[in-house]
Amino acid sequence: MQITITARHFELTKAIRDYVETSCLKLKKYFDQIVTIHATLALENSRNICELSMHAGKFSLQSQAEEMDMYLSIDNGVEKMEAQIKKLKDRVTDHQKRALKEQFSDFSRASDFTINRADGVRSTIKTKRVVTEPLDIHEAIEKMDEVKEDFFIFRNIETDRINVLVKKDNVNFKLFEP
Repeated sequence: MQITITARHFELTKAIRDYVETSCLKLKKYFDQIVTIHATLALENSRNICELSMHAGKFSLQSQAEEMDMYLSIDNGVEKMEAQIKKLKDRVTDHQKRALKEQFSDFSRASDFTINRADGVRSTIKTKRVVTEPLDIHEAIEKMDEVKEDFFIFRNIETDRINVLVKKDNVNFKLFEP
């Protein structure tokens, strides 16, 4: 994630630069595919303005805050950006879940085929195609307990990648991420 900071009508101090960077790094916990964040800090007529512009994949978000204190302005700008990220993440997740339920009434279908291996042994391979549900890790563990399987394949909401969760025993799990 690249963070750029622009100061208008005042000298940008190292303390303010560090504060903006640590505040913006907090956004990564909500959405880890953030490419760039551009913070524009301005001082106009004793008003401190913080404008944040974030690009994450195909999404662009912007927030603006105006306060009497620059640090408070930065905090409010980051809070507004957090709210937008949470709303975007919920909208994308809900949309994906709804589309999957409408598109697929049967979540899996199976097929068999036979191959001849190099050592002359004939093997039958059972293929199970699975449509993955977008879930976070905690939801995947709960779903895995419901279906009583030793493994569960899902699309991780946080990384937007296919993950496999394997149950080692009743308490321990192993997560495979590509």
